Amino acid sequence: MNDKSTTDRPFIILLVEDEKTDAQLVKWALKQNQIKADMRQAFDGYEALAFLRKQTGSFANAPRPNLVLLDLNMPRMNGLECLAEIKKDATLRDIPVVILSTSYAHSDIIAANELGAADYVSKPMDIHELSASIRLLAERWILPFTTMAGNTDML
Repeated sequence: MNDKSTTDRPFIILLVEDEKTDAQLVKWALKQNQIKADMRQAFDGYEALAFLRKQTGSFANAPRPNLVLLDLNMPRMNGLECLAEIKKDATLRDIPVVILSTSYAHSDIIAANELGAADYVSKPMDIHELSASIRLLAERWILPFTTMAGNTDML
């Protein structure tokens, strides 16, 4: 996909989520499912773009993520605006962006797909359903790339 060489570095996820509790739940679900990934977090679209573009300051040495998990409802720059910026940028557009949102609105799903989202996962309210959703997301977007590198201890 975006980085064929997964043997020399961990699978990196950029979670763009303004709610600390939701971010902790995603991290918990990854751990619960024994998915090993280097999770970084941005709290809104502006911060995500600064991270992705390695802007000076705290993001100057930010690693390029293998996957972006993007919430829709955030302050300053929402997820759809951030997605549009990522897909407009020739240096970023090949990074898969998966929407991870509480929104089940058909209009949000269509807009995300039209803007180039790789997938759309609605965050369930139940913690066990969230864990199952993260497991399915990992099976589709993380495990194929990490197990190809011989990193089978994640399963």
